[in-house]
Amino acid sequence: MGRDRYRFGEDGFPHFMTSTSVAWLPVFCNPSFAEVIFDSWRFLQRMRQIKIIAFVLMENHLHWIASGPKLAQRVKEFKSYTARTILNLMMQKKYSTLLSELKYFKQAKRKDQEFQFWQEGCHPKLIEDETVMRQKIEYIHNNPLRRGYVEDPIHWRYSSARCYARKTGLLEVCTDW
Repeated sequence: MGRDRYRFGEDGFPHFMTSTSVAWLPVFCNPSFAEVIFDSWRFLQRMRQIKIIAFVLMENHLHWIASGPKLAQRVKEFKSYTARTILNLMMQKKYSTLLSELKYFKQAKRKDQEFQFWQEGCHPKLIEDETVMRQKIEYIHNNPLRRGYVEDPIHWRYSSARCYARKTGLLEVCTDW
């Protein structure tokens, strides 16, 4: 059980991944917390040679497709950095309700930390062909539409759908996979 939460396929190939806030708490409704995600993705692109092919950030989870060297390690670093940074922002801004929920829902086995921000794993799925790639990109871009938040995926600010429609988005993506 649960082994697919961590297992990456061949290095350098694109993977579809999902990360969810603990207890599905709606932390990314706050734009400053969302910006931490985008800053970290930009760092991965610039400094770690990670190609981000598609993404969507929802109020309590994110989906993304990425490829690059040491992707498993980079995802681990991404989750660790974003959790620490967002928790520090929450403490600075005195978000006591959210912090108490992140403390309450922390897994008991995590004795070394006071809070848990992310659920474990990212459920990486190796993308081996163009058909699966197109399906995963469509799934990612239609996430806000399925939730009833927008009538057109390009209207969701926190999505690469805008880039695929040749509009400016919050993060450049690699559309020539």
